[in-house]
Amino acid sequence: MLSLRPKREEIRSVLDLGTGTGCLLLAALSEYQEAFGVGVDLSPAAAALACENASRNALAERCAFLAGNWFSALRGQFDVILSNPPYIRATDLDGLMPEVRDHEPERALIGGEDGLDDYRRLLAQAKAHLAPQGIMIFEIGRGQEPDVRALAEEAGFTLREARADLAGIVRALCFEHASARLCVQS
Repeated sequence: MLSLRPKREEIRSVLDLGTGTGCLLLAALSEYQEAFGVGVDLSPAAAALACENASRNALAERCAFLAGNWFSALRGQFDVILSNPPYIRATDLDGLMPEVRDHEPERALIGGEDGLDDYRRLLAQAKAHLAPQGIMIFEIGRGQEPDVRALAEEAGFTLREARADLAGIVRALCFEHASARLCVQS
């Protein structure tokens, strides 16, 4: 994210959907000192934990955490939208490492039969919440790049960058409004 938005003072708002512990949002806020962040999680317990973590990291005054379903409780636009949604295929649950499968809520892992249900939900609503020059970064599962990219393009976004993990597996996709790319190129 830092390489995509190096002018740190220009980022004023960050949204983290499926925030969990809040680690992504809090890391972003520590880098973007002028930004205010909102973290949303379906679990009230997760939102409370994220709030505690913000206090522990002296960031509580620069963020808010909500229990809700994706964008349902939100209005307005954000410069950066982050999300690590559930992306495991329902049939793959038993094959997960025990330290993941046995300790994470199933709802935080399973993204439907094909693992893409939550990307569909997010992308259907994201356009209204991403600022015109904003970026949206999704974590994805192994082999999901073509499918998530196609869903995003269908929703009016274009791929800005794909990032691989240390094993060379694409694990993060950064999108922007398709019209933003056209403006940058002209």
